[in-house]
Amino acid sequence: MRGAGETKALIAQPVMRELELTPDDLLRALLRLDPARRTSILDSGGVRPPDARFLIAGFDPFEIIEARGEQLRITRRDSASEELLQGDVLALLDERLQSYHAPPATQADAPLPGACIATFSYELGQRLEAARINRARRTLTEPDAVLAFYDTLVIHDYLRGTSRLVSRSGPERLEETHRALCDAAATTSARSTSQTKADLSPHGTREDEDDFKRLPPQLSGQRVASNFTRDEYLSAVERIKEHIAAGDIYQANLTQQLSVDLSPGRTPESIFLRLRRDHPASFAAFIRRREDVVVSASPERFLRVEAAAEGERQIEAWPIKGTRPRGASEEEDARLRLELQQSEKDRAENVMIVDLMRNDLGRVCRYGSVRVEELCTIQEHPTLFHLVSKVRGTLREEVRASGLLRAAFPCGSITGAPKLRAMEIIDEVETVPRGLSMGATGYFSFDGRMDLSVAIRTMTLRRGLARFNVGGGVVADSDPAQEYEESLTKALALLRALQKDEG
Repeated sequence: MRGAGETKALIAQPVMRELELTPDDLLRALLRLDPARRTSILDSGGVRPPDARFLIAGFDPFEIIEARGEQLRITRRDSASEELLQGDVLALLDERLQSYHAPPATQADAPLPGACIATFSYELGQRLEAARINRARRTLTEPDAVLAFYDTLVIHDYLRGTSRLVSRSGPERLEETHRALCDAAATTSARSTSQTKADLSPHGTREDEDDFKRLPPQLSGQRVASNFTRDEYLSAVERIKEHIAAGDIYQANLTQQLSVDLSPGRTPESIFLRLRRDHPASFAAFIRRREDVVVSASPERFLRVEAAAEGERQIEAWPIKGTRPRGASEEEDARLRLELQQSEKDRAENVMIVDLMRNDLGRVCRYGSVRVEELCTIQEHPTLFHLVSKVRGTLREEVRASGLLRAAFPCGSITGAPKLRAMEIIDEVETVPRGLSMGATGYFSFDGRMDLSVAIRTMTLRRGLARFNVGGGVVADSDPAQEYEESLTKALALLRALQKDEG
């Protein structure tokens, strides 16, 4: 399904150059670039090496594919015109990755030789299961998928303390990128463009105002709304429990969507930097799309594919289920950690999703290769504790990116089990589309590696509004009031990042 324009020719061996910038200076330089350059940043913060040790960024993508249903909008760096096609965005992703293919990496930590940095909305998963999930929904204001292809990447290795530029477009593009970063690093203040001002205006218009209810003020000088009142959320939990009692499902992940008016002066860049400072996450992201900006502090890996011995490709997932807030003291922390570790309900939730992930990976992995490497371990974050498991397998040789997504997207930790019936029930009880929240973000390297996170703790910023979903898994013995409070606990990090600066 190639477009009218030819795909880009890339050199076989990338050229590289060291960068003399600290991670903080590098991030600030990237954030200072003109929004028209479509910067994408995936940042582990170095919080969990070696599992998450890199900062990977690109700007000036040579091709961008935006999908809304079967309508595909394609823009290219070397063309002033856009191309509109009808087709399958995942099939086009496979085609492009094959066209831009680079030899497989011989080492797991080798620099990426170009990559597609992507976002996938939860609703893309509904489209993949259209035969089962076909209820009329409000029009999604976000794209189903955005694929940005970068021939030149900025890569910082937190473990080694090195920063590199890597390009498959040759020395000229490498030098242009280097100059742009050095100029941005030397700039003392962020750029202020008409596009940025329009995007961040605190007087934006809600496309679906009637779906949102004002909550009591939770942030100084700001307004917060949800698509559910507290009573409505509790009622939705009860409806899911009725489905569980009827034997329809074992678990469903219910979310509420929060909408926050941005205070004057709060920018996507400042929100991202505050999140990174106060709530470092293994899968943080800052991604400029055509109509909005994505800011994420996700702790959850969805799927990672890496090279292994004799050309075998290993795939790994990190499902998260089970949450407790952090305590006000070490003693309270210890009590809450132990409470989560010993909770039969939370462990049951986690094990159900592990079984679901084993089933999903079994559709694309060699027979007998899927295994659980860690089950229900405690992972600490600044505002909460999580129960995390790790599932691994060996991919079958013929499986490509589209096959992985068709088998496993959306992640079972944000749907429930069985997945399809849980998604149908979520479609009945949630009143607005989820959008990117609960979808996925990450990269597809041109050498076959990939790493996607689950888009939890992920907001989109558009027309003066920040939007994101928070929720949790509902099971037979769930307490509706506790489920509601858990959803607000998960919102704390993002709400605090959106707060107006004191003074």
